[in-house]
Amino acid sequence: MATAATASATAATRFTLLAGAGLRSRISRLPTAVRFQRPRGLTTTALLKTVDLKPKEQGQPETLDYRVFLVDGGGRKVSPWHDVPLRAGDGAFHFIVEIPKESSAKMEVATDEAFTPIKQDTKKGNLRYYPYNINWNYGLLPQTWEDPTSANSDVEGAFGDNDPVDVVEIGERSANIGDVLKVKPLAALAMIDEGELDWKIVAISLDDPKASLVNDVDDVEKHFPGTLTAIRDWFRDYKIPDGKPANRFGLGNKPASKVSLNSTFLFSLKHRDYSYSLMVSLFVSTRNML
Repeated sequence: MATAATASATAATRFTLLAGAGLRSRISRLPTAVRFQRPRGLTTTALLKTVDLKPKEQGQPETLDYRVFLVDGGGRKVSPWHDVPLRAGDGAFHFIVEIPKESSAKMEVATDEAFTPIKQDTKKGNLRYYPYNINWNYGLLPQTWEDPTSANSDVEGAFGDNDPVDVVEIGERSANIGDVLKVKPLAALAMIDEGELDWKIVAISLDDPKASLVNDVDDVEKHFPGTLTAIRDWFRDYKIPDGKPANRFGLGNKPASKVSLNSTFLFSLKHRDYSYSLMVSLFVSTRNML
């Protein structure tokens, strides 16, 4: 695994791994929106049983006060971004559902609030909606962050969008806001949104009937024909009804196929005839480190 990562280093996406001795100083330089103070006594990532995690609503849907918190088996709030482990074992990863399939409310993790609950995004005090339903479950990979200070030389020098890494889950079931699913990454699209790099990891829930049949781009095209094109076109065009320009995609407008993910959370991707790497910055457990 390390050999593959080293071989593709010349084309690597430059992100910083938040781990080890450099964590404290690195976090101190992060924007306020991506810092989080974990209260004393909170269950640590290492002890967290994801099977016990449940979403808990506060307030009424489609209001400014509406929040969906994640609670553990003891009813304690945990952060879906910081506390849920990225890895789910056997090459799978945890995925936090922010927007259920076939819905249009623009829900997202509140990165600047305690316990980072899921809320509906706003603009000028108004709740935001997509102009049409999103056709897949959409959300984030926990403990990831796209570094806004790091330029990607392979994708037009674009910088990260200062948010967790996004996931588009293509399974048949419509999940609920706050669900924690185990998924298998299949592909990646390098979306460029107003100059910012906003990766879309295409994945499938391990509970889906077709999960065992798909492992890469070719499998998706075979068993979910047209889906990758539909995802690209949806994210390309969804801002147009609001009078904004279409989003763009790097890597020749094509999806990259996931090959492997090593112990340092380095996505090794293959695109056309060359390999490159997408290193995802991590928020490891920051308890007692801030």
